[in-house]
Amino acid sequence: MSVVYCGICPHPPIAVPEVGREEAEKVAATQRAIVELGRRIKQSGAETVVIISPHAPVFRDVIAINRVAALKGDLASFGAGGLQFNLNNDQLLAGSINRQAAAIGVDVVDLHEDMEKRYDLNLRLDHGVTVPLYFLQKGGVDLPFVHVAMAFAPLEKLYLFGIAVRRAAESLSRKVALVASGDLSHGLTKDAPGGYLPRGKEFDEQLVRLLSVPDIEGVLKMEQTLVQLAGECGYRSIVMMLGALDGYDVKSEILSYEGPFGVGYMVASLEPCGENKSQSVLARLEDEQKKRIARRRAAESFLVKVARETLEKHVKGEPPVDVSCMPEEYKKRAGVFVSIKKRGNLRGCIGTIEPTRPSIAEEVVANAISAGINDPRFQPVSQEELADLEYSVDVLQPTEPVSGFNELNPEKYGVIVRSGRRSGLLLPNLEGVDTVEEQVSIARQKAGIGPNEPVQLERFEVIRYK
Repeated sequence: MSVVYCGICPHPPIAVPEVGREEAEKVAATQRAIVELGRRIKQSGAETVVIISPHAPVFRDVIAINRVAALKGDLASFGAGGLQFNLNNDQLLAGSINRQAAAIGVDVVDLHEDMEKRYDLNLRLDHGVTVPLYFLQKGGVDLPFVHVAMAFAPLEKLYLFGIAVRRAAESLSRKVALVASGDLSHGLTKDAPGGYLPRGKEFDEQLVRLLSVPDIEGVLKMEQTLVQLAGECGYRSIVMMLGALDGYDVKSEILSYEGPFGVGYMVASLEPCGENKSQSVLARLEDEQKKRIARRRAAESFLVKVARETLEKHVKGEPPVDVSCMPEEYKKRAGVFVSIKKRGNLRGCIGTIEPTRPSIAEEVVANAISAGINDPRFQPVSQEELADLEYSVDVLQPTEPVSGFNELNPEKYGVIVRSGRRSGLLLPNLEGVDTVEEQVSIARQKAGIGPNEPVQLERFEVIRYK
């Protein structure tokens, strides 16, 4: 195995003596533990360190890898500008991680220097890297790095990223240490940075216990409401790191845990000991995924079955679906959107506000192919992906104009924003869209309408088929 060592560490700037001064002494256990982590990385024979930070440029569904020529950072924003860090960027490993991730369905984007100004990004090393690095170097770590950003993708996809890192290391015969940077709950006490969060301590205790075993599957199956209410920033980085250990026996040790400033700081060591396929969480997750999709398809509606079979036949080059015997209710005309997801992530969504075909069923046929093949945000669906895809169909009801946000509800109504010839639509009841402001903002972006441009608003309901 080429991922020879894994570790978890927090990143409190106050722990750095040049930043925290006398306050730094309150986290002496954390300081010593990260230095020890550095010693163990050095002893592991690692040739590169991959570090995952929640404070790098973070995207919702895409994992970003910093591909600048040289990785540089400092602690100037915390009053210690004299602490500067310059690292070699292991470009060969970074490129291999990208390729291996793409091969298993994980979306990764490379961030280059020319993208900083264009997209207002900061590609200098963030404090999620520089703070641990300060102590890791004291432990003897003097290696090239790969700087990775945490993402808000589904947990399974984050876990797969760790597997991609391992496969990339194996493909290059490179010994790699993988480090997850992140703090635990930010709300352990009343004077904590996030204010007091009643379930913060529960989250920390549970995660520390699970990692001490380690129970990797237990980490993945933690109650997500608990994670959200903990006010943490390390959970997803940890899940990404754990993927590299899939199918291996692991020797784990909690080197320290403390929270004197109301934030949980954990340092953990996880060392792969040998392959053990019975420990593969991924295999169990994939089996559960297959069973879930099988149950869903057994209960799918007529329109969803039409959408699925249409795309499957199109991709395979088979004759199209015959919808001439459609139920009477689908002989009417209406706008239709077909949405496709893969492992919880959007894989394509195309629709029509107004009907363009003689019937709803025929509208579904046309839009299913467009959603799978012609959505400009994605590559065309391949035959290998078909078994993992899930579909839904939204039949639009008549639109009606509204005079303001008070007449909108993102759970009940979709929205259309119009400005001249430009228009943008967003369906109702979408995951992650919780407010009218978010709904309208996204619809504006889709239409290329600026945030301050006047618009006409319309709302509509849908009948959603699964």
